[in-house]
Amino acid sequence: MNLKIAVLSGDGIGPEVTKESVKVLKAIAEAYGHTFDFHEALVGAIAIDETENPLPEETLALCKSSDAVLFGAIGDPKYDNNPDAKVRPEQGLLKLRKELGLFANIRPITAYDSL
Repeated sequence: MNLKIAVLSGDGIGPEVTKESVKVLKAIAEAYGHTFDFHEALVGAIAIDETENPLPEETLALCKSSDAVLFGAIGDPKYDNNPDAKVRPEQGLLKLRKELGLFANIRPITAYDSL
């Protein structure tokens, strides 16, 4: 299997989480003979800071041309605490979902009887 993966680390804990996720995917590729081609791009607050756009066109084009998107996290207190901010990191995620036809954010959970 040979896959092109867009890596959108984003903000906050996102870069740390995606870095470790890429390590896991590389281990899977090695163990099972796959090739994963990783391409990083900006999204969220970091993208706003660098381009004034929470989802730059280059990032969207990369995502559309990739087989998968590894998405970290977005958000930054400087936007969360500013009700006057005209552009917010979350706008990038919403646009990405709309452009890719995504509608669910599924997070697997385990419910424990003791809870």
